[in-house]
Amino acid sequence: MVESMAKAPIAPFDDRLTHQVSVLLRAVHRTPGRSRLYVLTAAIVAIIILTAVMQVRLNAWNQPFYDAIERRDFNEFLRQLGVFFMIAAGLLVLNVAQTGCNQLIRVRLRELATIDLMGNWMTRKRAARISRAGEIGANPDQRIQADTQNLTELTTDLSIGLIQSSILLLSFIGVLWILSEGVVIPLGGHDIAIPGYMVWAALIYALSGSLVSWRVGRPLVRLGQDRYAREAEFRFALVQGSEHAEGIALSNDEADSLRGLGTSLGTLAAVLRRIAFARARLTWVTAGYGWVALVFPIIVAAPGYFAGRLSFGELMMVVGAFNQVQQSLRWFVDNTGAIADWRATLLRVMNFRQALLDLDRVEASAGLIERREGPRDRFLLEDVRVRTRHGCAALEPPSLEVGPGERVLILGKPGSGRTSFFLAIAGLWSAGSGRIVVPPDHEVAYLTQRPFLRGGPLRQALRFDGETVEDAKLRAGLRRVGLDNLAGSLDLAARWDRELGLGEQERLCYARLLLARPRFLVSDEGLDTLDETNRELLLGILGDELRETAVVNISQRREPTGFYDRVVRLCATPLDTTPAEEAEVTPRRRRRAGAR
Repeated sequence: MVESMAKAPIAPFDDRLTHQVSVLLRAVHRTPGRSRLYVLTAAIVAIIILTAVMQVRLNAWNQPFYDAIERRDFNEFLRQLGVFFMIAAGLLVLNVAQTGCNQLIRVRLRELATIDLMGNWMTRKRAARISRAGEIGANPDQRIQADTQNLTELTTDLSIGLIQSSILLLSFIGVLWILSEGVVIPLGGHDIAIPGYMVWAALIYALSGSLVSWRVGRPLVRLGQDRYAREAEFRFALVQGSEHAEGIALSNDEADSLRGLGTSLGTLAAVLRRIAFARARLTWVTAGYGWVALVFPIIVAAPGYFAGRLSFGELMMVVGAFNQVQQSLRWFVDNTGAIADWRATLLRVMNFRQALLDLDRVEASAGLIERREGPRDRFLLEDVRVRTRHGCAALEPPSLEVGPGERVLILGKPGSGRTSFFLAIAGLWSAGSGRIVVPPDHEVAYLTQRPFLRGGPLRQALRFDGETVEDAKLRAGLRRVGLDNLAGSLDLAARWDRELGLGEQERLCYARLLLARPRFLVSDEGLDTLDETNRELLLGILGDELRETAVVNISQRREPTGFYDRVVRLCATPLDTTPAEEAEVTPRRRRRAGAR
């Protein structure tokens, strides 16, 4: 961004995990519609508890089943098979119910998180302001759509997995502690019994795996952040290619555009390769611990079995309980890659959200342009100096007040910062100093060089500030600007910026002005349209229906002659010129102008 913003940059979001999660939970809690999410969460916790009860029952089934096999008791074998299918049927129902709740929670959590993020983004002109805040404001669509989707899905899966592992751990750790009484270690002719022997073995095995896997997988957090940033840049390049496909083809620029896309893809691929190698290194740990886990409980419990303290059925029951405890404890090992991805996505989303909330504070602390809302009939620019990347733009004389119905031209040469000055008035550029007082938003309309038309029904494209207008007035407005052919298409939904030519888009904007009848119109060369017919049309509307509307046009042209009541100049000064130095320079500039 510009130099003045660099003096008070938006601080990075607090990367403490507890802080990130608490902020996310508070944001979701404040979003309307959260009660359905709470109901689904309570339902899935109940399902997980019932599943744990059934799994404890299934583990207890191991002893009579395997003992029947050891005794070759066929009738008991068949009876235990019947018990198994009853337990399995119950678990199947619970698994289906858990999957359904999981998917519904994903959808609801994503909806709530996206609503919160969009609400903070598309308000108080933050969407436009954040776009000039540097890297944090790049590709907001990626953070709102793709990153939020990934974050909420990973949050749901990891949270449910953690809850399930915790409940299973609590359910089986007591069982395993009791079963450990039958496991003894023969040493020097003595049988040594360690209280909770199998529990300690499971804890040591899982803890060592978690520490090693986090140590190996930790770089994936940073790589994940890089990946999502590069993905966003590549998608943006593709969208630009699609939006400007005709211009690229007509200017024979396909080769250069292709090279640019290739460079963006290459940067992304380099990050993906680093992630691939990091995941491969992590797999050595996770897969290795997984394979060893197949025999580790048997190895640990073998002394008790071979000493005759455990039957075959009891051994299998011990192994089953150990596997449940160990599987619960090694949840972190199994999900290290997903946790790293989740943390990277969480940082991107929460950084963006915090940056939106910090915009006002940062701009105020940097001593930037003060812009506030004033009375409906007052428009004031007082000692405004707009700092751009190449210099400062300031009025001569330094203050300007515009009353109702006045027509004022702010005349600036090429390179004088006209567009930045316009953006400052509109509240989209804050670098600089001085004070801007504007009427309430619904009293001011802004006319830019590039028309903006909402997608959707045509009547929405004609609305100003969300106001509802009668169909008869909408059709009359279209006829006034020569778009009679669209009068019957008020409910037709389309991308009007693609359906209509540039001249028609300008006329549609004139119709919107005509319907809104604002008290003030601020224009960035909006009266300098290349289409002379459109220009005469706009001037006719401003001279007739909108003759009470005050106009402030920022332009490099004095035309139309006789239209403006006053003309003030917009002058550019170097970046290192202070206000005191500028005060000395201005009289000299005026004397030179008088001599000429």
